[in-house]
Amino acid sequence: MSLIGKMDRRDFIRFAAIAAGVAAAPLSALAGKVKVAGIYTQPIQQKWDARLHLACDAAAKAGTIDYKYSEKVANTDYVRVLREYAESGVQLIIGEAFGISKEARKVADDYPDVAFLMGDPFKPHGKNFAVFDNYIHEPCYLMGMIAGSMTKSDKIGMVGGYPIGEVNRLFHAFMNGALATNPKCQFKVNFIGSWYDPPKAKEAAFAQVETGVDILYAERAGVVDAAREKGILAFGNVNDMNKEENGKDVVVTSALWHMESAINNAIAEVAAGKFEARDYKEWTMMAKGGASLAPYYEFESKISDDIKARVAKVQADIMAGKFTVEINDKQPKSTF
Repeated sequence: MSLIGKMDRRDFIRFAAIAAGVAAAPLSALAGKVKVAGIYTQPIQQKWDARLHLACDAAAKAGTIDYKYSEKVANTDYVRVLREYAESGVQLIIGEAFGISKEARKVADDYPDVAFLMGDPFKPHGKNFAVFDNYIHEPCYLMGMIAGSMTKSDKIGMVGGYPIGEVNRLFHAFMNGALATNPKCQFKVNFIGSWYDPPKAKEAAFAQVETGVDILYAERAGVVDAAREKGILAFGNVNDMNKEENGKDVVVTSALWHMESAINNAIAEVAAGKFEARDYKEWTMMAKGGASLAPYYEFESKISDDIKARVAKVQADIMAGKFTVEINDKQPKSTF
């Protein structure tokens, strides 16, 4: 597709290099701005959509794109908003098609000159519908290693939103990491049936603590507050819960999700007229900067040197492609 004006040979080489993931000119050097729209089903403060919004907002502040967005768009209204943005002349639409994948793909078919980068559990579609999902299972495994070493009761609690692939794979990775450092670990797993209900998540965490859990994996907001009130430790998810969700002295570290690499790659491809319908999975993993482990902050001296060394070694092996964290999208079960 041709979404911008003619470029000279030097610009084309820059764009091609960025699209290939090679360190070339910064995106701020792009000639002209790509028009981007974000469509989010939750408020942009909700951390999953926040990762997308923050990445787009950073590109806008860098002068790379013109960025507009809509938030709190219900699935029943999503297709209409998709079409309105496509008709408005935007070149790239970023959002989520969970639950409306078939309908969103039909919109993409109707607007072949618009690039779509959508959260979607299925495969890419046509020539202009690329997909991504949350693949932060690698830092989740690293967190699990630490959690397994810090539990005294050998019982770890996990509170999630829904038992879907993007959550299940994180829980399994965390559990496997914990077992790698402490084979005695047992797990209590609960899902609250909501993406954002802090009181419900907090109550689920309280119930887990009553069973003897002394470490919590806070996949949902509200769990950190429960850990604080019960005087136990927690591990965060997607955003830095130590700094962003009142987690000081409670959240040891968090598995972070970064969408900048994926979105910058899409922007570069659109600018170069080279956008492809691909699975952006690799762009949300550690090797390409899509995921990382947050700092240990005040817990730096509370984690044993041996465990920190083991975590650093596994992380280096992940980055080098020498260690693969298993992806298991099946629903995890409690083990006690």
